[in-house]
Amino acid sequence: MAAVVLGFCAAIALWAFEFGRNIAGLDHGAKEELLHLRSEMVNLRTALDKVQEERDKAQSIANTAGTLVTAGKASEDKLFEQVKQLQAENQSLRDDLGFFEKLIPSSGTEGVAIRGLQADLQNGKDLKWQVLVIQANKNAATFNGTLELTFSGLQGGKPWSATLSGGPQAFSVKQYGRLEGVIEVPAQVVVKAVVAKVLEGNTVRATQSQKVSVNP
Repeated sequence: MAAVVLGFCAAIALWAFEFGRNIAGLDHGAKEELLHLRSEMVNLRTALDKVQEERDKAQSIANTAGTLVTAGKASEDKLFEQVKQLQAENQSLRDDLGFFEKLIPSSGTEGVAIRGLQADLQNGKDLKWQVLVIQANKNAATFNGTLELTFSGLQGGKPWSATLSGGPQAFSVKQYGRLEGVIEVPAQVVVKAVVAKVLEGNTVRATQSQKVSVNP
């Protein structure tokens, strides 16, 4: 009897606990909270995926912009190089035009003549010279002669002059010939002019003088 009574009492107590819990709504609230949390998690995951997608788009746009900037810079550099090349070609054509204009014989010119004499001082110490010698006659025989250059100026306020270090330069010309070279100018010398003479033996066949220009 005691065991039966105790078992009955235990059953009543368990039923009362479950009944009270159901009345309090503990299981129902927990389930709703769980469902709510699951819903929030799904929303957060969706939002995270969207942010990730937007970030990928932004990165793609940034990469594309960087590529465009790099391509634009490369195109700009290429155009700049093309402009420099065209300028150099233009200068070369002008030089060639000036060279061939000098080949046009002057009226009354016979025999060998100096049609171009140029001397430029570069870097303050190197004097670059150039002489163009022509024969106006189309069927002229080959001319064998020497070129003599005399440079003049001032050194310390006093007159200064010099010639080619190796003496007069021998050359041969049929129609035209261009002779050139570089001499080193001593310190404190200001070169003013250069005189060119074409000699056949000891006879001067042509002469020309030119002021010296200074280049940076």
